Amino acid sequence: MKIAVVGTGYVGLVTGTCFADSGNEVICVDINKAKVDALNRGEIPIYEPGLAELVEHNVEAKRLKFTTDLPAAVKVAEIVYLAVGTPQGADGAANLSALWSVVETLAPHLRTDAVVVTKSTVPVGTCARITSMLREFTGRDCDVASNPEFLKEGAAIEDFMKPDRVVVGVRRQEVADTLHQLYEPFLRTEKPFLSMSPESAEMTKYVANALLSTKISFINEMANLCERMGGDINDVRRGIGHDSRIGFAFLFPGVGYGGSCFPKDVRALEAMAVQHGLEPTILRAVDAVNERQKSVIAGKIEQHFGGELAGKTIAVWGLAFKPRTDDIREAPALTLIDWLLEKGAKVRVHDPEAMNNVRADYGDKLEYCDMRMDAIDGADALCIMTEWKDYHSPDFAEMYQLLKSPVIFDGRNLYEPDRMRRRGYKYFSIGRPTV
Repeated sequence: MKIAVVGTGYVGLVTGTCFADSGNEVICVDINKAKVDALNRGEIPIYEPGLAELVEHNVEAKRLKFTTDLPAAVKVAEIVYLAVGTPQGADGAANLSALWSVVETLAPHLRTDAVVVTKSTVPVGTCARITSMLREFTGRDCDVASNPEFLKEGAAIEDFMKPDRVVVGVRRQEVADTLHQLYEPFLRTEKPFLSMSPESAEMTKYVANALLSTKISFINEMANLCERMGGDINDVRRGIGHDSRIGFAFLFPGVGYGGSCFPKDVRALEAMAVQHGLEPTILRAVDAVNERQKSVIAGKIEQHFGGELAGKTIAVWGLAFKPRTDDIREAPALTLIDWLLEKGAKVRVHDPEAMNNVRADYGDKLEYCDMRMDAIDGADALCIMTEWKDYHSPDFAEMYQLLKSPVIFDGRNLYEPDRMRRRGYKYFSIGRPTV
């Protein structure tokens, strides 16, 4: 099929590349000329394992192109995917101004048999609104569908190529059939293709992210309670996770979730509930617990140092909101860094992929270390904020010699408390006894 993907952000770039890899002819469109020029030079604007190689392969095969010419891309496309940004507005609701602008621009160039598909995360009713807009701009009825993405940053290629399920929201069975044909190469292991109304599909994306966020906030709140009552959240997690009704996924305590999806989507769903006269009690609690959890390590640091942090050097391992990505949007590490700087501490940081993004925001306020051990040399304490594999098995004897004082605040529970005690460390983690 001939496909146009409007937007070369995380979702658009992965979507376009994977569709090209299954044999389709894909043109990815972006308004940012510098970004398009960079993509045409083979420069990938995000870190996602396997993406750069896949882009290069499909560009060389002439199945994948990048352009700023939206009309030209749309004119030839049988399917037009909309993957533009829908950032959070001041009221928590999604800001759809970029989406409306794209719909208005592409309308005159749309083929009469084309299907317009929203890949962006959009509020319920967006497909209906786009249908109405296209009818106004073209004078005819156009097919508009919803196809929410369920990609995990750091595993997006695998998620797209081997999805748990594909969800589409359509008005006509013929459109569902077209999208099923498009996804057929990715469903060879009998994973389900779920067809429903656009409203249900739009809702599915928000509900999925909100429920996963709820699991994270719940286990974090229970971890904090374990600390107060002498329990160990890892034991509790094992005790409940083997219950088939509960499972282990997203039940790892830590310093809270971040990224471009969970915070924004929980707040957007909350805003939708308010707009429709409902009190989103659970959603508000999930968001509040998460924001509070981002400051848990700061509280432990303040208590340990008696509030005296001016002049102290604190090392931070991990800046991205999760491993295998360079995404720092709403990352818990940044909440900690802001607090440390406010308290007058000197902050040294290390991250395998996200340092350039942090440097762009913080400049010379931080000391950036290319090697993880350089960050802790002479530091008064180490904070671990992202569970990169690089941090799982360090040389603890070398760390002990390098640290000014052997103090570790582990926001991801990477190490065993008893082992750290035997190594001579003062070790603080989440929901487990301090040693």
